[in-house]
Amino acid sequence: MKRVLFLLLFVGLAYSGSSQTRQVVFKKGRIIDSLHINDSISETYKLYLPKKFDGTGTWPIIFVFDMEGKNSQALNAFKAAAEEQGFLLASSNDISDTLSISKNVLISSRMFQRVGSLFPLNRKRIYTAGFSSGAKFATIIPSFIKEVEGVISCGSFVPSVELLDEKNPFYFIGIVGNEDFNYPQMLQGRELLNKMKFPNDLLVFDGGERWSDFSLIGKALKILTLSAMAKGNVAKNDEFVMNSYRQNLEALKLLVNSGQLLKAYNLQSQIISIYRSHLEVDSLREQLKILKKENRYKAQRRSLNNVLLRETFIKEDYDYNLFEDLSALNYNNLGWWNYQMQELKKYDKKPDPFEQQMGKRLLGYLNALIEDNIDIEKEYPVVNDEALSFLWMLKTITEPKVYSYYLKIISDSSKYEDFGTALFYLEELLKNGYEDKNQLYSLEHTALLRIMPEFNAIVNKYLKGSRYDAIIEE
Repeated sequence: MKRVLFLLLFVGLAYSGSSQTRQVVFKKGRIIDSLHINDSISETYKLYLPKKFDGTGTWPIIFVFDMEGKNSQALNAFKAAAEEQGFLLASSNDISDTLSISKNVLISSRMFQRVGSLFPLNRKRIYTAGFSSGAKFATIIPSFIKEVEGVISCGSFVPSVELLDEKNPFYFIGIVGNEDFNYPQMLQGRELLNKMKFPNDLLVFDGGERWSDFSLIGKALKILTLSAMAKGNVAKNDEFVMNSYRQNLEALKLLVNSGQLLKAYNLQSQIISIYRSHLEVDSLREQLKILKKENRYKAQRRSLNNVLLRETFIKEDYDYNLFEDLSALNYNNLGWWNYQMQELKKYDKKPDPFEQQMGKRLLGYLNALIEDNIDIEKEYPVVNDEALSFLWMLKTITEPKVYSYYLKIISDSSKYEDFGTALFYLEELLKNGYEDKNQLYSLEHTALLRIMPEFNAIVNKYLKGSRYDAIIEE
């Protein structure tokens, strides 16, 4: 079957001709959705072609994975860097964390083959990327598809180092925020990969769990390009190398001048690792030795290590107490969890930035821990409603502005005619700013609760008006 690819600046995607001859028209510079793998499979994928793509030569590509139906957001995170540096992007619409790994791998493999049949890809410049669960999957792919040369993993380390094949290494680039609860794991992962002599870099931004600082995605793509140049998988571009090198030196200078010596040490080590195949870096090595002897560097390193050690102990306390409370359904211990939240708030006022970051990470870890347990409870053949209710109550403590958990408790308590609990969480919900009166009066299992004077009195108190008269007899 002959396929003719027209790379024109027409709007959208169009098909013409019979099933034997298909002309495909793509618009460059925008994300194209719902491209079919083939006529017999309903699977689709999204595609991005940079404006400079002309169909000649060979081109690098990043397959971006998202397991939660947000691959448009994922592709948009990579779009600017891909446009600037000439990368193609593709992302499956069908992979999901509800499917088995084998099914997701098969879906991905079919997408790889389809995109490879349409475009002139550089087979030595195929990369994967993802965020959180998508990042975990992106790091699994090289175990099954050996052509993958590198992985950009945002917010997650390799699920298991046993998946890594030292005879078939890929370049692992981790991106994480220093307020993300995955940050300590990413630091440990970097040390482990270094010991294994597995090519890797860790790019850290200031902030929490998100698709990362977009500038670091651009930096990750440059690192992959520099690695490809070092291997001879793409022609060396001396101007590209020098411009990138100077940008890193400028960033290093800013860190040193601002006294952020720990960050400076990490960046300088990274520069040496990345550019030693392209440039003379002996002078940087000597500077690194001097920097390592600086008292301010030692103090910052010691402070971070102490914080990470304390963080480990606190997370162990969370794990143990949640396990015990769930086993015994210890509602009396909700006060202890509330106390922990007050303790976490104190970190915001600490003078040490490492402690401030730890406070944010611990809160993120605690929320993730509770959410994981909610998912586990829901997967049991017979769901324990009391355990779920306890976890929802915990979420109102750890995330008081996420209103869905209050509503679940109100509905579930009303189902079992525990109206005292329902009324308590109704008032807590409204205290925290909830304003959707219509939803309150349509909650499942609350028909009897809604006509109670106490319910309407609370609604009237916070929302200035209730659906029914609130007359409470003395």
